[in-house]
Amino acid sequence: MRRDVTSTEGAVKYFLMGAFTSGILLYGLALLYGLTGTTNLSAVAQQLAGLSLDAPVLILAVILVVTGFGFKIAAVPFHMWVPDAYEGAPTSITAFMSAAVKAAAFAGLARVFVVALAPAAARWEVLLWVLAALSMILGNVVAIAQTSLKRMLAYSSISHAGYALIGVVTALHAKGPGIASTLFYLFVYMFTTMGTFSMIILLTHQGFRGDHIADFAGLGYTHPLPAFIYIVFFLSLAGIPPTAGFVGKLLIFRAAIDSGFVVLAVIGVATSAIAAYYYFMVIKTMFMDAPTGVVALSPSRPLTVGLAVMVVATVLLGLFPNVVLQAIEAAKIVQ
Repeated sequence: MRRDVTSTEGAVKYFLMGAFTSGILLYGLALLYGLTGTTNLSAVAQQLAGLSLDAPVLILAVILVVTGFGFKIAAVPFHMWVPDAYEGAPTSITAFMSAAVKAAAFAGLARVFVVALAPAAARWEVLLWVLAALSMILGNVVAIAQTSLKRMLAYSSISHAGYALIGVVTALHAKGPGIASTLFYLFVYMFTTMGTFSMIILLTHQGFRGDHIADFAGLGYTHPLPAFIYIVFFLSLAGIPPTAGFVGKLLIFRAAIDSGFVVLAVIGVATSAIAAYYYFMVIKTMFMDAPTGVVALSPSRPLTVGLAVMVVATVLLGLFPNVVLQAIEAAKIVQ
């Protein structure tokens, strides 16, 4: 939105930081190519298996690649662009960035680290452990103070990047479900987060952006069905049964415990409790605060169909997760 100052600020931050971190990622990949002489992921792993993990060039390459992907997935401390970009962009674009872009970035991260850099896992597991812990803590704590729903969901997105990183950290440990937990988590997260942003679009109409938490005051009285749908999405984000988000977090935490990362699992459970607080604050606003005015909705047939698909998927994947888990297992992602 070129005439919106907030939108322009978010775009400039995203562009400049994206350009810098893309260069950093490319530099790290170039160092890996110099070490191995190939860009084939499996061949890179074979070449690294014969190298010393203490080689300075390898350590530098891992740090640079972690930095580049850290920006792509919006993990702390590479998250600075997220709140401004999410708030400033049109809500439909924000929904796309929070779901599709994050999922694609994690797919690339998983392929590079779990396949190509598997021999150097002792080096990058520590870095991703720290990024996961920081993302879960900072994302959930800072989200409490937000009054803009889009900024709150932006910090929530940062924390969910931390949860998904747990699956990557545990991917190479045979006892845990590994990368399958991350893939399932991201799959259900796409439905849930796009549903939450679609609800903002539903409330947006001419001259009214509907992206502040106060804008949802009394929605449970004036429009009970949309408010109930929003509850389903928030319960999933908080990881409360019987939603898909509960199964996703259960798989992630089980993978951490089975792989010996108990402290990381404890941090995840504790920060999930913090997340439940600010999600329920929005629910409290919808059902316990008096409406500030006439709450108008702007439904359309595509938006209604999309919301129906997302809420049904959020519930059904929580009740029948094996459908997706079996497909992930059959895909043999790591191999």
